[in-house]
Amino acid sequence: MYRIADLYDLSHTQAADYLRRFEYPWQALAGIKQLITDLGAQLGDDYCEVSPQVWVHQTAQVAPSAHLGAPCIIGPETEVRHCAFIRGAALVGAGCVVGNSVELKNVILFDKVQVPHFNYVGDSILGYKSHMGAGAVTSNVKSDKTPIVVRCGDEATETGRTKMGAMLGDRVEVGCNSVLNPGTIIGRDSNVYPLSCVRGTVPERCIYKTGGVIVEKRA
Repeated sequence: MYRIADLYDLSHTQAADYLRRFEYPWQALAGIKQLITDLGAQLGDDYCEVSPQVWVHQTAQVAPSAHLGAPCIIGPETEVRHCAFIRGAALVGAGCVVGNSVELKNVILFDKVQVPHFNYVGDSILGYKSHMGAGAVTSNVKSDKTPIVVRCGDEATETGRTKMGAMLGDRVEVGCNSVLNPGTIIGRDSNVYPLSCVRGTVPERCIYKTGGVIVEKRA
């Protein structure tokens, strides 16, 4: 349930061909920087290289106080708001919102993703139309710095990575001030209550409630 094919509609990202090389989304994290560099060299006249290896679509809006670190691509009709901090290795799709004081690092944001208020997203992939409420963050390193394991019930899958944030499927909604612990996977069309501390795997079309209770959505 946490394979790329289970989480994402690849028609909504420039990284589609790249992601098809892998079975699990965390396997794609190591090559995001090179992916952006390769894609940037192929972009058409609709994109402007505003600084070395920083490509911004002509319809995107970038606030003067935003920082765009290389390499990154900002897609069409995306809004990068005041004091956003893109550290680099960020592929931001079309129609996205990267808001006030948001920090991105080593990420793929599919089209129409919203991270609009005080979010940290690192070493993560956010699916089509996923949304993180104000103050929600991805934690991407364990406190003991050991390799991250993805857990689903009694099943544990070694990732081989010491840095991995969260993998959000398409149309996931994360409530305000939630923390997504390293290795969190949230399935398509699922919701996370505000103030949640999420770890492990949330199946698709579910609600993660206070105290870690997971229930299926009603039809």
